[in-house]
Amino acid sequence: MEWTGRIFQMEWFSAIGTAAFAFSGYLVGFRKRLDLLGICIIALVTAIGGGVIRDLLVGRVPLVFYDYTNLIIIVFALLAAWLSSLHKRKSRTLERLFIVADSLGLVAFSLAGAQVGLLSGLNAFGVVSLGFVTAVGGGVVRDMMVNDVPFILHRDFYGTVSILMAGGLFLADRLGWVGALSLQVLFWLGLALRLLAHRHELTLPRMGGSGR
Repeated sequence: MEWTGRIFQMEWFSAIGTAAFAFSGYLVGFRKRLDLLGICIIALVTAIGGGVIRDLLVGRVPLVFYDYTNLIIIVFALLAAWLSSLHKRKSRTLERLFIVADSLGLVAFSLAGAQVGLLSGLNAFGVVSLGFVTAVGGGVVRDMMVNDVPFILHRDFYGTVSILMAGGLFLADRLGWVGALSLQVLFWLGLALRLLAHRHELTLPRMGGSGR
C-alpha cells in the first residue's frame, strides 16, 4: 500500500476515533452531572488526549494545534449528541451507547496510532506503543478527571484489544498485506472482540485472588 494511501486511511481512522471518543466523553460528562464547560472539556480531552501524547512521543507538534479538522469533528459530534438528546435516554441505553462509542474510538485510534509508528519507521515495540497510547491516553485522562478507575486497568480486555490491533497491523506491514481490505478486517475484528469481551465480561487474570 503506497504511503499516500496509508495517510488517507489513517485520516479516516483518526476521524472515526475522534468522533467516537467525543461522544463517549459527552456521555461521561452527563453521567457525572458536569456543567456545559465541564462536558466540553471532558469530550475534548477524550478525543485528542491520546493523539497529543503520541505526537509528543515522536517529536512533532500535535496536529490539533495547527489543523482544525479534529476540533471541527468534535464540535459536530457534540452538537449531534445534544440535538439527538442522547443524555435523556435511559441509563442502560446510555451505558450501551458509551460502550459502542468507546469501542469504536479504541480500535480506530489503535490503528491510526500504529500507522504513525509505521510511517515513522519504528520497530514493533514502537508501533504497538504508539497505537496503545493513542487509543487509551485520552480515556485514561478522562477517567482520572472524573475520579473513575481507568478502563484499561480493570475491564474488558480494553488495553489488550489495542495491543492486538497495533501488533496485527505491524505484522501485516511486514508481510506486505497492508491495504484497504486488511485495515477494514482489522478494524471490524477489533470492534467485535471488544464488544464480545464486554458482553461476556472477559478480563485478564487478576492478581491476588479475592484480595483478602
